[in-house]
Amino acid sequence: QRKNPFSNDDRLASKPVRTHRGDPTYGRPPEGSQTEQRGKDAHSHVGKEVEELCLIIRSTGEVGEDGHVSVTFGKLFETYVTISNKVVGILLRARKHGLVHFEGEMLWQGKDDDVIITLL
Repeated sequence: QRKNPFSNDDRLASKPVRTHRGDPTYGRPPEGSQTEQRGKDAHSHVGKEVEELCLIIRSTGEVGEDGHVSVTFGKLFETYVTISNKVVGILLRARKHGLVHFEGEMLWQGKDDDVIITLL
């Protein structure tokens, strides 16, 4: 519906702006909207969780010969699960940003407890 017949608000009568692939605003919420603000808040929250995960790895891990701190997934899971139940998701985000390294696509509790996670 282009116009809401139950409203006197003329803003609703305007045609919504359509974006196309290649447009820098494509797939993004309107600037200044509550949706944009919620996205920014979520991004900030995840960033803080990644920082906290790195601190936990630094405090529970051991420094290797290469100078990097490493910890097994099992030990990290046991420590971090009391803080957050999103251990694997936060690890994947940290790897995406180049903060940690581990082998494999996904880590599973029990099966991958011996996988080494290295803080870069």
